[in-house]
Amino acid sequence: MAKALCPGSFDPPTNGHIDVVERAARYFEGVVVAVIANPSKQSLFSAGERSDMLSASLAHVGNVEVASFDGLLVDFARSRNLTLVVKGLRAVSDFEYELQMAQMNATLEPGLDTMFMAAKPSWAFLSSSLVKEVARFGGSVEGLVPPAVGKALRGRYRETGGR
Repeated sequence: MAKALCPGSFDPPTNGHIDVVERAARYFEGVVVAVIANPSKQSLFSAGERSDMLSASLAHVGNVEVASFDGLLVDFARSRNLTLVVKGLRAVSDFEYELQMAQMNATLEPGLDTMFMAAKPSWAFLSSSLVKEVARFGGSVEGLVPPAVGKALRGRYRETGGR
């Protein structure tokens, strides 16, 4: 069995992200969860914070490694000898974007394939953006994110006064 690569911004990680990684881990020897550290993008949490939240949230899955990277996914995959990307899809709108990314990655690195995993219906509505909006206005994110992420969100929005 090969290792799979599950990349994303994970800002913040949601239970939907965790579910996709857990499910991928059942089918592959190992899963590398790759946190995109894009300095040009305004993230709520640093790449290190997102990596720490993912590590805590996935500690129960023995064959998962969390890493962060900056730059092209194909370069990260090449540096780790990874040839398979697993991406979760919530809706048809996700598919259009992810298909375009998969095709670009395959053009840049012909040996890099992408598999899509449908989100469970219970998580299909869930996005990091929605979670941040709920948390920003003081709503409960319990059941939407792992406990460590909920704690980090509460702390961050207390620090920034909801900004």
